[in-house]
Amino acid sequence: MKNELKIFLTALSFYTRLPVGTIEGWTEKMLNKSTRYFTTIGVLVGGISALAFLVLNNYLPVSIAVIGSMLATILLTGAFHEDGFADFCDGFGGGYTPERILEIMKDSRIGTYGLIGLMAMLGTKFVTLIHIDPITIPWVLVAGHALSRVFPVLLIYTSKYARIDALSKTKPVGKADSLYSLAFAVVVGIVPLVYFNWHEIVICVGLLVAISFFFRNYINRKLGGYTGDVLGALQQLCEVGFYLAILAYQNYQ
Repeated sequence: MKNELKIFLTALSFYTRLPVGTIEGWTEKMLNKSTRYFTTIGVLVGGISALAFLVLNNYLPVSIAVIGSMLATILLTGAFHEDGFADFCDGFGGGYTPERILEIMKDSRIGTYGLIGLMAMLGTKFVTLIHIDPITIPWVLVAGHALSRVFPVLLIYTSKYARIDALSKTKPVGKADSLYSLAFAVVVGIVPLVYFNWHEIVICVGLLVAISFFFRNYINRKLGGYTGDVLGALQQLCEVGFYLAILAYQNYQ
């Protein structure tokens, strides 16, 4: 139990800005095992985002409440996944070889592709969320953050870590662990879907599976595997894809 707590605290320290103190006896294996808690972190982040929305929506318009909920997640995670998405856009937009893609992604400066991609991503999230039924937004936020993290975990288990990235000095990234870790992450990630009807679930999961399938093929063809930035980009794409699917369903009704 004590070791499992260390693994969970590792996930908190790696995927959020929450202070957890020094983790005694930390090893890289703990980071790999912490992948099982990636979707749990998603539930936590989505829950805080939903709480921010509920509080602000009592006093302010929906649009401002949505901005507040988005800022809450950015502050909580330190824009961890947004930064990965921006680096992904810069790397794959401006690089023509695996080596050049990685070189660009490791540059701490944001480029034109990254800036445009990030603005488009955040803008799409905002516009989509403000058009969703406000009553359902809290559940949509929790489910969106949880489910969107399932697919990066699946990518870790179905693709290789980019070999040329593994040979260079780069920030740490979780890798595949046990099937138990995979199953735990998937189950926690889909639990918040209980709020939605089966039509919504089929539409949302189907869209995210399609996004992940084409994304996986693309990064394997261009890079030969995944990196931390690639995982962050997939999470962002799946999150916004979930919101769009919910909005499309609500508009269709």
